[in-house]
Amino acid sequence: MTRKYIDCREYPSEMHCTVSISADNDDELLEAAVQHAVSVHQHQDTPELRQQLRQLFKEESTSMEMPMGGRSAADMEAQRNRPT
Repeated sequence: MTRKYIDCREYPSEMHCTVSISADNDDELLEAAVQHAVSVHQHQDTPELRQQLRQLFKEESTSMEMPMGGRSAADMEAQRNRPT
């Protein structure tokens, strides 16, 4: 499965945003990107914004299955901190 992403670092701004968002499908990525653009960058949620964001989507160069073997970061941290 090819994931798509959008990365604020590729579009310089005064706030120097470093957020990168990825998803398995365009609709999910678009919703997350719109929420970020509105809440962080103070854009208005308009059809034009959605069209512009969709045009900026890129495909990830490597396909990943579930990260960390399906375990959450909290699970992995708990395992590291367990006494041996």
